[in-house]
Amino acid sequence: MMMNIVREAYGRELQVGLRAVDQQDVDRAFHHLARAHILSQRSTLRHVHVHWLMLKLGWTIGDWREVSGQMTRIVAAALFSRIWVPAGNTGRANVSAMRPMPVPDDLRVLLDQQPDV
Repeated sequence: MMMNIVREAYGRELQVGLRAVDQQDVDRAFHHLARAHILSQRSTLRHVHVHWLMLKLGWTIGDWREVSGQMTRIVAAALFSRIWVPAGNTGRANVSAMRPMPVPDDLRVLLDQQPDV
């Protein structure tokens, strides 16, 4: 279960990311969607939702590698979010879906407060 503080941060990251999508600022959009991804990894619905948004953005910009990568990640997120996730992984198709990555310090503080599921 996602704690309120993590859920609120997730919502803010999505909001900024979607605003960037509207402004056609692709790099900023992916940056904030990746941060939302890190925050959502233990919440199946939110995790799948972020991958869906990344897939849509990939489609919009014609990045077929991103689209293909997100399709497999959506399935994996639906099946494995509650079992195992690679901490800090950005969720992008340009990195291995199995690769743990450093968690940004500000997000780590929030996630460290979240109880394990």
